[in-house]
Amino acid sequence: MEDRPEFLVRGERARLFPVLADTSKEGRTLSIVLACMETVEDFGKALLSDLGIKTGARTRLEAYTEVVLQKGGDAKVRPDGLLVLRSGATRWTALVEAKVGNTDLTAQQLESYLELARLNGIDALLTISNQFAPLPSHHPVALSGASMKKASLWHWSWMYVLTQATLHLENGDVGDREQRVILNEMIRFLSHPSAGVKGFDQMPAAWTAVANAVQAGGTLSAKSSDVQEVVGAWYQETRDLSLILSRQLGEEVSVKVPRAHVADPGLRIKEDAERLAQECRLRSIFSVPNTAAAIEVAVDFNRRSVYASMRVAAPGDRKSTKARLTWLLRQLAKSKPESVHVRFYWPGRGACTQHPLTVLRECPEVAEESGKVVSSFEVVYARDLAGRFAQRKNFVADLEQAIPDFYEQVGQHLKAWQPQAPKIKESRADPVDVGTEAIQKEAEIEASERNATSGDLDQREGPA
Repeated sequence: MEDRPEFLVRGERARLFPVLADTSKEGRTLSIVLACMETVEDFGKALLSDLGIKTGARTRLEAYTEVVLQKGGDAKVRPDGLLVLRSGATRWTALVEAKVGNTDLTAQQLESYLELARLNGIDALLTISNQFAPLPSHHPVALSGASMKKASLWHWSWMYVLTQATLHLENGDVGDREQRVILNEMIRFLSHPSAGVKGFDQMPAAWTAVANAVQAGGTLSAKSSDVQEVVGAWYQETRDLSLILSRQLGEEVSVKVPRAHVADPGLRIKEDAERLAQECRLRSIFSVPNTAAAIEVAVDFNRRSVYASMRVAAPGDRKSTKARLTWLLRQLAKSKPESVHVRFYWPGRGACTQHPLTVLRECPEVAEESGKVVSSFEVVYARDLAGRFAQRKNFVADLEQAIPDFYEQVGQHLKAWQPQAPKIKESRADPVDVGTEAIQKEAEIEASERNATSGDLDQREGPA
């Protein structure tokens, strides 16, 4: 066992079977997860790689709970855990703070832990709770700029840890039988209500306030606290939705975040709040491995509806709109047509057109535009939530049912068009050889003609 870090006065190695009081639910849950990260090495390294931490074959992870640090040892400021990652002479350390159930992290508490990390020369603070963040580097709790400079700040939701463990196990990334058993038991534990792990199950009160304001014809301000809170809740819900899809598909589904927003979370909130204020809409884009296109999910406060869509290019080897539409309809042959529409995008700047899938199946000619050939299709799924839209729990439940439904009916069937591979010519003759042969034949013909002409002249010039 490696020597303890010099700043660690007291701490227990994380245990798979912690002996803690019944009231210490979060301490028990954290101990099991940290011990599993340490014991199932590939799983622990995979989680840390999501933080940009490089690991290798020689990397070793140590996990501690109930830690007391050398400096700043205030009894009220005592983090739940500590991670120590060693690779040769290199060491990376992180304090860990965990919350379970309905208990949320607070800014005051996190600022105290960041100061504790600074005093003891610790690299980072990692928080784990039932709050969701679009990226580990985007924390669900807003902190001052000065505090963020004291140490790196990262966040995982418990559902993220559970999802990564599930994918790690199902994808066969754990070769050792004993480690598979340990990981599976951790999954069973986190899935049990006693662990205090849960998904994002309701929007905040501000959601209802914003929905009602829009319905009443009011205007929204991008800087209002309600709009800001709704945008933050949307981020949490879309992250939870990506984890739900990941577990259902057995593949990692992610929320696509523009590069500028990855670097500046504040810019992302600002622009999405402005979109909500101006358009009364929120949107997110999901990336699913090996699908024809990304899935765009949007909610419209004016229509009180949820939308999901995928856009694909029309096949270039078909010359008419009807032929190109037939290609698309063949892919959607098994899809239930209710609430599914197809948008047609045409060359140039003209507006797109839209028709229900039920109509297109019966009469594909209705989509044709005189003198135009469709360039791309967007398959759109719309669900009108009516009064349930403003209801905090019902909205989340309906959204988390609608998007998997769209993927099952549309997303898993769509395929992107690709040009066919060129076919070899029947003659199988090299074009260069063909050209050479033609030149040779032409030269032979010319020589033959010259010889014939020369013979005729000889006959005319001979003696009478």
